Amino acid sequence: MLTHTVIPSSGQKALPFIGGFPLLGNLPELARDRLSFFQRMARVSDVCGMHFGSFPCVLFNKPEHIQSILVKHAYDFDKGVLNRVLRPVIGDGLLVSEGAVHRYQRKLMAPSFQPGHIANYAESMGAYGERMQASWPEGAIVDLDEQMNTLTMSIIGKALFGAEEFSTNDEFGAAMMVLLTYVSQSLSAPFHPPYHWPTPSNRRMHAAERILRAHMRQFIEKRRAQPDAYQDILSVLLQARDEEGQAMSDERLISECLTFFGAGYETTAAALSWTWYLLCQHPEIYQRVQSEVDMVLQGRTPTYADLANLPYCLQVFKEVIRLYPPSYVICRHTLDDVQIDGYRVPKDWTIVIAPYTLHRREESFPEPEKFDPERFQPEREKNLPRYAYLPFGAGPHVCIGQHFALMEGHLLLATLAQRATFTLLPKQAKKPDLLHNLVLRPSGMVKVKVTKR
Repeated sequence: MLTHTVIPSSGQKALPFIGGFPLLGNLPELARDRLSFFQRMARVSDVCGMHFGSFPCVLFNKPEHIQSILVKHAYDFDKGVLNRVLRPVIGDGLLVSEGAVHRYQRKLMAPSFQPGHIANYAESMGAYGERMQASWPEGAIVDLDEQMNTLTMSIIGKALFGAEEFSTNDEFGAAMMVLLTYVSQSLSAPFHPPYHWPTPSNRRMHAAERILRAHMRQFIEKRRAQPDAYQDILSVLLQARDEEGQAMSDERLISECLTFFGAGYETTAAALSWTWYLLCQHPEIYQRVQSEVDMVLQGRTPTYADLANLPYCLQVFKEVIRLYPPSYVICRHTLDDVQIDGYRVPKDWTIVIAPYTLHRREESFPEPEKFDPERFQPEREKNLPRYAYLPFGAGPHVCIGQHFALMEGHLLLATLAQRATFTLLPKQAKKPDLLHNLVLRPSGMVKVKVTKR
C-alpha cells in the first residue's frame, strides 16, 4: 500500500513511497524477508520508495532504468554503505573504488580477465571437478553446498595464487569466511559500528584481516623471488603497468586479490548449489544435460574448446542465475540530484536495483518462477530487452570476473553431470538464506545421494 508520494517539481513525476513504521520505516520488513519485500514493492510500481529508518531509498525495476543508473549516470553515484563497510577491511580495491581511480584500476586489470586469458584456467577447473567427484563413493550422501564451496575456493585459489588447494577449514579459508560473514552482517544491521570500535565482531575481523594480509604478502614475495615460476592471475597483475610504466603497489594488489578471492569463490559456489538443487527437481532437464555431455565428451574431461558444443549446459546455468542471481541487489548513493525516467532523486538518497525482481518481470520472462533453460536459446536470448538480465551488473562497474564465472559454471556443470547423478534427499525445500550470507545462497545443507555413472 502506498502511503504518500514525494511531490514533484514542475514537469517531474510524483515519486511513490510504500508505507512503513514510525522511526524504523521499512527495516522490520526488510529484516524479516527482504526478497519478498522487494517483490512486493515491484508489484506496487516500477519505481517505489521506502525508508531504511530515516534514510530514503528508491527501487527502480525496469530495464531502461538500469541503463540510466548503471551506464549513463554511472559516475553520479558511489556505492554508499558497501564502501563504508568494505574499504576499512580490504582497502580501495576495484569493488569499492570510484571515479577516476576506478577507471584507472579497471583499465590496468581488464586484460587479465578477458576470455582469451581466462581460457587458460579451464584445464584446472575441469581437473578440480574430476578430483572432487572421484572422492564420492557410490551411494555417498554429500552436502553439495559445502562441496561446491570447497571446489570453487580451490579453483579461485589456484587461478589467483597457484595454490593447490584451499578450503574453509584451513587458516586462509577460515579467515576469508570471517570476512564474508562480517560484511554480510554489517550490511544487514540497522547500525554499523565503525571498524575501529573494539566490538567482538570487529576484533574477529581484525584478527582475520591480519591472517589474510600475511598470506597475501607471502604470495607476492614468492612471485617477486621467482618471477617466471608462476602463471596465475597474481603474477599477471604484478607485471601489469600503466601508461607511465608504474606497477600496482603491494597494498593495491592485496586489496584486489582479497576482492577477487571472496567474490570469485562464493558467487559461483552459490550458483552451482542452486543448479544441482533445481536439476534434482527437474529430472527431464537433468537428463537432457547428461545426454548432451555424454554425446559431446564421451568420457573426456571437458576443455575450453568443448564449451561451444555444450550450449544446453550454459542455458541451464544462465537460467539458474536468472532465478537466483548471487548478487541479488545493487545499491547506489546519489552524489547530487539525479533525474531517472522523469523522477528526481535528491542528493544523498539511496537507489536500489534488485536483479532478483528485475529477473521476474513478466514482460521479459513469462512465467518467471518457472525453471526454463529454453529462455536462453541464442535467438530468444538475443530478443531480451537490454538490461533485463543482470547477473553481473552493467556499465563501467560490471563484474570484471563475469567471463571467468560463466566458464567455471559451464565447465563444472558438464564435468560433474558426466560422472554422477544426484538425488535430493527428502524434506529439503530450500529458500535463499540472506541472514547468514552475503550472496543468494540456499538455506542450510543441500544433501544428495550420489549415483556414479
